[in-house]
Order: sequence, then C-alpha cells, then structure tokens
Amino acid sequence: MAFPDRAGKASVMRTGFFDFRHRDAPDEAPPLELTGGLPPPDGQAWIDDDPADFEDEGAALAPPPRRRSRWRWVMRGLAALIILFFILVGWLAITAPLSKSLEPITPPSITLLAADGKTPIARRGATIGKPVDVKKLPKHVTEAFIAIEDRRFYRHWGVDPWGIARAMAHNLAARSMREGGSTITQQLAKNAFLDSDRTAGRKLREMLIAFWLEAWLSKDDILSRYLSNVYFGDNAYGLSAAAKHYFSTTPDRLTVAEAAMLAGLVKAPSRLAPTGNLEGARARQKLVVGAMADVGFLTKREVADVGPARLRVDRVAPLPNGSYFADWVLPAARDQAGAISAETQVTTTLDARLQRAAERAVRRSGLRKAQVAIVAMRPDGRVVAMVGGKAYGDSPFNRATQARRQAGSAFKLFVYLAALRSGLTPDSIVLDEPVTISGWSPKNSDGRYRGEITLRDAFARSSNVAAARLTQQVGVKQVIQAARDLGISTPLPSEATIALGTANTSLLELTAAYASVAAGAYPVRPHGLDAPQERSWMDYLGNRSRSFGSRTQDELKTLLSASINEGTGRQAALDIESFGKTGTSQDNRDALFMGFAGDLVVGVWVGNDDNSPNPGLSGGGIPARIWRDFMTSALGVGAKETAPVVVDPDAVDMPDPVGDLIDNGTLPVEGEINGFGLNLKIGRDGSIALKPAPAEKRAPPPPDADIAPVRRGDQ
Repeated sequence: MAFPDRAGKASVMRTGFFDFRHRDAPDEAPPLELTGGLPPPDGQAWIDDDPADFEDEGAALAPPPRRRSRWRWVMRGLAALIILFFILVGWLAITAPLSKSLEPITPPSITLLAADGKTPIARRGATIGKPVDVKKLPKHVTEAFIAIEDRRFYRHWGVDPWGIARAMAHNLAARSMREGGSTITQQLAKNAFLDSDRTAGRKLREMLIAFWLEAWLSKDDILSRYLSNVYFGDNAYGLSAAAKHYFSTTPDRLTVAEAAMLAGLVKAPSRLAPTGNLEGARARQKLVVGAMADVGFLTKREVADVGPARLRVDRVAPLPNGSYFADWVLPAARDQAGAISAETQVTTTLDARLQRAAERAVRRSGLRKAQVAIVAMRPDGRVVAMVGGKAYGDSPFNRATQARRQAGSAFKLFVYLAALRSGLTPDSIVLDEPVTISGWSPKNSDGRYRGEITLRDAFARSSNVAAARLTQQVGVKQVIQAARDLGISTPLPSEATIALGTANTSLLELTAAYASVAAGAYPVRPHGLDAPQERSWMDYLGNRSRSFGSRTQDELKTLLSASINEGTGRQAALDIESFGKTGTSQDNRDALFMGFAGDLVVGVWVGNDDNSPNPGLSGGGIPARIWRDFMTSALGVGAKETAPVVVDPDAVDMPDPVGDLIDNGTLPVEGEINGFGLNLKIGRDGSIALKPAPAEKRAPPPPDADIAPVRRGDQ
C-alpha cells in the first residue's frame, strides 16, 4: 500500500519484506513510523501498487540465508579434510609399507642348510628367535617392558601425547635428549623402514603407521610382535633368542630379574649387552624394577626380593658366519631367495658327513707350511664338500674357487681327449722321445724316454714329450676346444706348452671337467644349491649338455684307470674301480690329484700361497694320499692292496722328500716294503721296523715283462 504525503507524493511503508517508502522521496528521508496501529499523518495518501512489484523488490532486498551459508562452509571443510586424508593415505602407501607393517617384521638373515634340508651349516645375519605370544607369558615379563618403555600402552591409540609432553619436559629440564616419546606401537612401526633417518617426514609416516597398526591389530598382537622382533644385543633379535642366549632358558621361564634385565637392554642393546657390560646391564635392571614398582606391578616386598640377574650364556656353539663353501654358495643363495628382508633358509648340496671327512683328511695330512684345497662333487655337478684351506679362521681365501694355479699334468686329460676325437685309441702308438716344437724342448720329469709306447702307457706314466707330440699332431686349437667343452673358462694360450698344464685354472673347474668323464656328458656345471637354477634361453642355446659317446668315454676311463692303478697315481688306488690323474706344475709349485670312484668326483691341490717351489712335492705323493684318505672314508672302501713286485722306475713319480711340508706326525700310510735285502714295515701308529728280508729265491721275471733296464746314464 502507498500513502500520499503532504506534498502529494507517494510514500511506501516498509516493514519486514515490504517497503512502504515514498517512491520519489530522497533516500535520506526518514521513514514513517507507525505506532499503535494509527494511520499515517495527514497529507499522505495510499497508493496501490501491483503485488508483483512487492514480490520483486522483496526478493531483491532480502538478506542472505546465514544458516545455509554456514553449513556450506562446514561441508567444504569436511570435504577438504577428506581429500587431505586420502592424499596422506596415498602418500603413506607410496612412502611407507602399510601392508608390510601388518606382517611379522624380522631383520635380514639367511641360514644355509645341508642337503638333508635340516642341518644348518652357516648363517649370515641376525640370530632370530621364535615368535612369542604375550598371552602365554608370565605377567611380570610383559609388565617389565611396559613399565620402562610405554606405561600407557593399553590406554593410547598408538601415539601418546602425554608421553611426548613428559619426555619434552624432562629433556628441557636436563638440557639434553634423554628420553624419547615413542610408544611401543611406534617402535614396532619403525621396523617397517630400512633407514633410520630422523626427518620430520619419516616421523610422520611412523605415526601414521602406528595408527594403522592400532586399527588393524589388538594390543596383545602389537606387543607380541614387538617382543618377537626387538633387538637385545649380541646379534639376538626377539625375546626367545635373547632368553636363550643370555640365560639359556625360554621366555615363559624368565624370572623377574631376568625379564627386567632384558627389558632394560632395549634402550641401548649394543652398549648394555651383559656379555660385555654386566655392570651397566644390572644398573639398568635396577631401574626397570623401580619403574615396575612405580606403576604398581611390584610391591615393595617383591622389589626387595629381586636380586641381580645371573647370566647363563648359552654354551651351544653358534653356527659359523662363514665357511669356504658358504662364502662360495651365498651369492647364488641370495639370488634364489630374492630380496632378503626376513629370516630365510636355503637348502644347499653340501653333505655334512662328507664335509667332515674332507676336513679330517686335511688334518691327517700333516701339512705344515703348504696349503691345501679339496672339492668333492657328484657327477652331475652337485658340490658335496669343499675345503679352501687348512683353517678358515686363519685365512678365508678360498683356494678351491678363487685361486688360479697351473694344473700340471692333470691338464693332459684335454690333450688325450683331442687325440681320441681325432681317431686315435688308447692302443695307438706315440713316440716317447725328446722333441723340439718352435724352440720349446719339453723333458720328462724323470729324464727317461721309452721310445714307441701306447697312448695308454704314455698317459699312465705322464710322459711330457708324448703329450707335446700329441698336441703338435692334433693341433693346439683342438686341445683348447676340448678344454672349453669340458668347462675350462680361464684364458688358455694358443701354444703347445699348454699340453703340460702351464695355463692357470681353478680347482673347481678342473674337478668339474673330470666329472664330465664320470657323467659321460659335458659340460658339468658345479653348483651348490639343491633347487635348480633358472636359466635363460641363451644358456639353453650355448650351454646344452652333449654326450661323449660310449666309445670316447670308455677310452678316457681306460686311460684314467691305467694312471691310478699302474702309473703315477698308484698311491691313490682303491679296492674298487677308480679313475684318476696326477698333476705337478713347474718347479713342484703345485701338486694335484684328480679322480672319481663310485658316485664321487674329487680334486685335491697342495701348494704354497706365495707360489714358491716345493722340492720333492708331486701329485702322486701327498695329494694322492689325501684323495685316498677321503675316498676310503666317504665311500666306506679300502685302499688297494698289491703284492710286492719289482717296480718299473718309469711308472712312478720321483721320490717325494717333502721336507718341511709336513709335520713329524703320523702319515696315513701302512704297509710293508721289501728290497735290497731289507724288510721295512710301517705300522698304523707310525712305528717303523727294519730287519733283513727273509731269504727266499726270487723268480726271474717273465720274458715279456715290460721292465726297462737301468743304465748308468739314467741314474
């Protein structure tokens, strides 16, 4: 409604959403005030307006709905928080292992098992105990850790603000960093990280993981995981390992004093380990007992009854961290196990019984200055025993796998393989006479030459000139190819001198080459893991196994049998079918015996680490005896017994006066020798009896006996 004013102009009355104001009046004109429902003053007239005008003006002049606007901002804030939450969760999922935090977390450790899958032979990494369940532990055990590490453990949600504030106050008062505010849940979350940096980002991730753990696990589960993985010093992880290591007991049998000492170690396990700092560990134990009393876990009388914990260190010999075999197989074991972030067990091919036999053979050899190496494998390449030196503790250098030494006459296997491939046979004739090849004139070690002899005799007597002539006949390239086929990977010079084993190789590769003959196929790849290794398509194309063929294998075995039974390797002969070859490098620097019998292929090396000469050392001496000693124990057989015969001096190695190579202890030799009118008897205990030989008429040798007459110039 509009009212005319005294000037005849219209005014509009304004109330609520309606504006009763004079349309032409200035904005600053005071509005009419109606009181008591009285009509307007005289001179004002009411002007009727269209109702639509009132609706339009009312809508335009209406104040904004404040409640609706307030709720809009609340919803926007909640949406922002939700988005921020998901951003944090995404960042946490990328930078912090949430799924891993729910798994039992253990420090990296790999245990190598023997071929039986049960006997541990070596461990690399931590000693990890079995998981514990707090529900099955005595109350005083869990209470000791809660009292000293996290008193409000059962009342917070993973992060304890009161604990953080208390720690900050104590640190400020002491003007040093003495206390931490991390809860047990946060300490468990910390194990999800591989680093230990103290950045704010890492601390935030740790707190988020703590909340995550609290959401998914019960308090007892969190405490169980914590006690199963916390570090207690001396490389012991977990309450089970610590209880066994320090007190020779189990967690459920820990006394209050023992539990308090273990709980006290968590703060500084390396520094407080009681095996090295018993006084510090006991002082920390006393502090834990006091904390248990403050919380109410112990009464004053119970505190008075708690005495210092007494150590009973576990006397069980720990597994070695290393051994020659473990060092060699560990890289392959890590590859097979993948990324090791927990305790892992890998089964190897090592036979514990055969390993002990190999170590025993080394001890019984009586070596003083010289070193020794042994490799024993199955014909398929499974390494069952390995000795890389006399004592791993004194020298971890593995002479079986790492050393590269001359093979000597043991390399002649490849020369004769090339000869057999060319069409020769063990009965083919070769000239055993001096020869010069491109200015090189090899000589037989004993200075004797026998003219025309068979390949079988030349191999048995280890004739150097015969091997050189065969290399010249078949070609150096064919000899190198034979060595490559059987797995020799070290550099081989393209010259005739390789016939005498002047090229360097490892005992492991050489033993695998002889295993090829035993298996009838080549190459044999030595390996130390029980599970087959994954091979690429390149391996399948380039390293496929090939067969010798029955004829070539039989001929090679004929040569090796002649060497061990009639030639330079007779000291290694067994009472079962056996095959072998001696090897002696220049100046007697290296001596080897390679051979196989039953289902074992074994290589033995003896020499000095500085590659110095060993006067009198030869492959048919100490290495042959070590090989025989190991084989008789491993296979349960005996040494070959031979009747006293007149020995052809060409068929044996030179005398083996090893001087200071061996101790004065008993050598593993027993037997009786007749000659020059004397009878020499050597007992098992090392006793020697010398007496005149009994008078008996010796029968002359048969007319066809192959005995070379001794000439004055041959002495």
